[in-house]
Amino acid sequence: MSLRRVVVVSSQDQVQELARKIAQEVFVADDLPEAVDITQTVNPDLLVFDNRFSPDHIRQFLDTTDKNQIYVPVIVVGDGKDRPGLSEEFIRIGACDYIHGKQDYSRLEKIVSRINDESRSNDPETSSADFFAEDYAASVRIVGRSKAIRDKLKMIKLVAASCCNPVLIVGETGTGKELAAKAIHLLRHPNEQFIAVNCAALTANLLESELFGHAKGSFTGADREKTGLLELAGFGTILLDEISEMPMDLQAKLLRVLQEKNFRKVGGTNTIPCNATIIASSNRNLQNQIRAKRFRRDLYYRLNICPITIAPLRAPERREDIKLLAEYFLKTSTICPEKAGRITSLTKLALEALQKHDWPGNVRELSNVIERAIMLETTDKIGLSSIMIDPLPYDESSDGPTADHVTNFSLEKAERELIARALRETGWQKTRAAALLGITRATLYAKVKQYNIGKDSLVTAYCGKQAPGEISTTYHPEPVAVP
Repeated sequence: MSLRRVVVVSSQDQVQELARKIAQEVFVADDLPEAVDITQTVNPDLLVFDNRFSPDHIRQFLDTTDKNQIYVPVIVVGDGKDRPGLSEEFIRIGACDYIHGKQDYSRLEKIVSRINDESRSNDPETSSADFFAEDYAASVRIVGRSKAIRDKLKMIKLVAASCCNPVLIVGETGTGKELAAKAIHLLRHPNEQFIAVNCAALTANLLESELFGHAKGSFTGADREKTGLLELAGFGTILLDEISEMPMDLQAKLLRVLQEKNFRKVGGTNTIPCNATIIASSNRNLQNQIRAKRFRRDLYYRLNICPITIAPLRAPERREDIKLLAEYFLKTSTICPEKAGRITSLTKLALEALQKHDWPGNVRELSNVIERAIMLETTDKIGLSSIMIDPLPYDESSDGPTADHVTNFSLEKAERELIARALRETGWQKTRAAALLGITRATLYAKVKQYNIGKDSLVTAYCGKQAPGEISTTYHPEPVAVP
């Protein structure tokens, strides 16, 4: 039984070797400030200090991590010549345990076992139910527990319980309008058909034929009668996605359906009742479309009975869902079956990067970023180096990626850019940069030399001064490398 990550604050080979016996990954820090930096970066399971550090040092370290809302068990390894009462003093100020000498491996095993047991009891694996605010939301995968999501679910319940028909859902691309429509359908008539049609994907004639159906011989090529989607939906639901893209003449025909609750097939004479709930969605501002003469005002007022507006992911009231969504996509992704269960979480810095982005593509964009990160990540936690947002910048004057990015994009170039980015963001602090990238410092040194990455080309972080004995979280000059 072992731990995933252990940080050793010691230059003693014996202490480092002791840590390697109980950990899959060992990170070495030379002093307290570096220990704070690494702890914030890699979220270790245990910190091991050698006998250089006094109870006051450990208290100072624990106070600093407490302020940063980080809890990691700490143990101290003595030299076997400790004064009486020292171990009790370390434990009293907050250390997890104290080992009397570097050969006390059996006691260390018991500590590891205890940490694993506490981890299982205090931090159980997140179940799918933890991602959803309501049971029916889980059925259609509306992830989120923020106030914005809860308010949206209340509105969905209200509309579904009423006889409101049609229903209008508005929101930016990727916010989950179709999921909201499915939630209404699930609550209103779960045993009936749900049919979705994208109004932007079909020509005017084809869309009319799809919606209303057509009689045999009504136009060239109509060699048989066709049943339209409005009829196929029966007593279920039909979603008219991107209603703003529907041609104006077809909007007039839809308006009549909404008013009369019946329709005729193209070229037909029989009146067919429309019993389905009609839900329309749009990622455009329909009032702006009306002013631009691209959407009928009378159709808008017919649709706008009790609209459901879905907030974008960048909205302040919805930002707390970003972390939950990222964890959900990580848990449910199938893009790399061979990594299933191996990547368990995201590092603090990776989550911070996700929280800072504005997400113009909303939930769909976030899903893509997590899928990409899973493909790139080589450790058990998604780090900052694997979070690639908009990896192929677009030239606004063209219709696609710039030729430079297409012709020069390669794994080698991507790796060099990731390493340079990690070094830049850590102020050339190689220990922390290696932790961000999920590689050892020795590997990082080799890569820097291989790609000829120069320090003068990066932004070096300012090293602030501090009072004697004070812990600072600013970056410090690179210590002696430990592979």
